[in-house]
Amino acid sequence: MISPRETVRLAFRALQRNTMRSFLTALGIIIGVAAVICMVSIGEGAKSRIQGMIESAGTNVIMVFSGSSSAGGMRGGMGSQPTITWEDLRAIQTELPLVRAAAPQARGGSEVVSEGATWTTTIYGTTPDFFQIRNWPAVRGSLLTASDQAGAAKNVVIGQTAAEKLFGAGVDPVGQSVRIRNAPFTIVGMLERKGQAGMGQDQDDAVFMPLSAFQTRFQRGLGKFVPGQIYVSAMSSEALEPTKASIAQLLRERHRLDPGEEDDFSMMTMAEMGGMLASTTQTMTSLLAAIAFVSLMVGGIGVMNIMLVSVTERTREIGIRMAVGAQPLDIMAQFLIEALTLAAIGGVIGIGLGIGIADLLSGRFGWSMQVRTDIVLLALLVSAAVGVVFGLYPARKASRLDPIEALRYE
Repeated sequence: MISPRETVRLAFRALQRNTMRSFLTALGIIIGVAAVICMVSIGEGAKSRIQGMIESAGTNVIMVFSGSSSAGGMRGGMGSQPTITWEDLRAIQTELPLVRAAAPQARGGSEVVSEGATWTTTIYGTTPDFFQIRNWPAVRGSLLTASDQAGAAKNVVIGQTAAEKLFGAGVDPVGQSVRIRNAPFTIVGMLERKGQAGMGQDQDDAVFMPLSAFQTRFQRGLGKFVPGQIYVSAMSSEALEPTKASIAQLLRERHRLDPGEEDDFSMMTMAEMGGMLASTTQTMTSLLAAIAFVSLMVGGIGVMNIMLVSVTERTREIGIRMAVGAQPLDIMAQFLIEALTLAAIGGVIGIGLGIGIADLLSGRFGWSMQVRTDIVLLALLVSAAVGVVFGLYPARKASRLDPIEALRYE
């Protein structure tokens, strides 16, 4: 019986005789493994980003939206009609013991003009409690104050991306003046960097002004209704669901909704939003991973086909080896090792290619990626298993050849 070491040497020599064919045979496995690694790495990065979004926004934050509208048989979604009043907001702030703070937020887009640049960004109108709810301190200067809100002061707090676009990197914007809709505003603070939100938008590309000033410049005519949405902070993450339930009960009572009547408002926690995004990401990752798995199976079939061709081409060689003492198990081991080596090499190349593509895509589109060691090892094991499974039939066929018939084969 031939030693295992000699069997491995013979298998590698056979693969080296047809280097290009060996590479093309492994190409299907390379593509399949690369696709799996790439998709899973980007998917894991997306989940980490979503988790970071939830943590940066606050795990005990509830967003309250005005409800749907219904007219002429047409029904609008949340926010399509203002239904939450300033009195509702004050009731949330004062009548619910589980609520730590609540603040409205309205938004609009506008050009912001500094002395040396013009930048189109998102303008938010809010009250001082908003920054406490979002756990968003100022790294320079100060935040908006109650007196700013009361006097509709032309003071703004700026995000770091917007500050860099308007004044350049490393420049302190505090004390600088900007023009928004032809009105001068003074920057009183620059916020701590938050990074991207779950949907990819840059949270730092923003300017915040008192809601009273925002209503003067951007939004008129809502009267008693709160513009935009309301951010509510519960006392703790454990109190999140009870707080949400108490807000719903309060608003239903204040809006005089009957027991069977639908809410005319909507609520969502940051955890729920993150869960929705994570679920969507997981579904897409699973779908793409399934497609990559099919590619891996196709690669395995390619390995089997080429190994069958190799058995046919080397029939006489097999007969000679059997004639000089090789056992069927030796022949089977040689072909299995060839198939395993092809698949394993394809797996290693695929892993490197997948990580490289994921890194390239993350840099190109601003995505995040996270390579999981267990997935890398699993991909390598699966590729090796594909080689063994799809190489088993050709190896068995080779080991069962009749030596005399094999020697006669031309």
